[in-house]
Amino acid sequence: MSEEIIRSLSVDGVRYGYRVLPCDGSGGGPVTAPALVLGGALQGMYGWPQMDDHLGPAADVVTADLPGMGTADPLPPGPSADILRRAVLRIVDDLGAPRVNLFGFSYGTAIAFGFAQRHPERVARLALGGVPVHIDTAQVDRWERGRELLAAGDQEGFAALAADALMCLDPERVVHRRELARRYVRRSFLHALTHSPHAADSLYRALADRPDFSGGLSGVPALVFAGEHDTVTPPERQREFAATIEGSRFLTIGESDHWVVLERAVEVAELVARFFTEGECGGASVPLPRQAGAPAGRI
Repeated sequence: MSEEIIRSLSVDGVRYGYRVLPCDGSGGGPVTAPALVLGGALQGMYGWPQMDDHLGPAADVVTADLPGMGTADPLPPGPSADILRRAVLRIVDDLGAPRVNLFGFSYGTAIAFGFAQRHPERVARLALGGVPVHIDTAQVDRWERGRELLAAGDQEGFAALAADALMCLDPERVVHRRELARRYVRRSFLHALTHSPHAADSLYRALADRPDFSGGLSGVPALVFAGEHDTVTPPERQREFAATIEGSRFLTIGESDHWVVLERAVEVAELVARFFTEGECGGASVPLPRQAGAPAGRI
């Protein structure tokens, strides 16, 4: 295993950091651009071991505590999308990489998609999972209840509500390792709220933000995937979003919901690794999902 590198940066006076796990060399050295992983509101630089394992043989793996996340400084008041995109640009520049492979999950999809729209020349390939492109009124009401629990200091109540709100609990639908993922998500929320001085503020922002997924995208090869039982935004809506990205591919992953990266962690990591290395010298040559607009692929 290669020794990780931690780098500190700042944007608008807000300090944050990122981590690089250099390509481990088992695949003969990097065969593709660095892979930058952006996750949910409370997912920091150490939350992606499965990506280290599956991307490590082919690329440098980059994870981050963006402003407002993990050990980074809190975000200043006001809209946060622009400062987060500029924080990503600072990482790409600091890496010295002409382009990166960019993977965004959940909250991180808005950051990744917005960055790719504004800087397509810096993105080799774009993978997006669990895109919250549409939040219905029931979800809004549930998260408003979560805000009330946080304001009242009920961290355990919020952690339980948040975990349940992000998962499919319908017993008629099969979700792989559902209870294990449910317990993990609850513990993760509670741990973050207990140990991070600005976790609650980060969650308030994530709940209040209405990310913009409009405008489409061209010039960047893209893959969008969803758990087949995603209750945050149904796969059909995510497929409609994928169709706004020129030449994109869409895939549903069976027996999973919004937390597909936990429930089907190996499958997701392998999928992203195959996509990022597709067509590269020495990269895997594995069939990928059909183009958006055709019937959705499924694994």
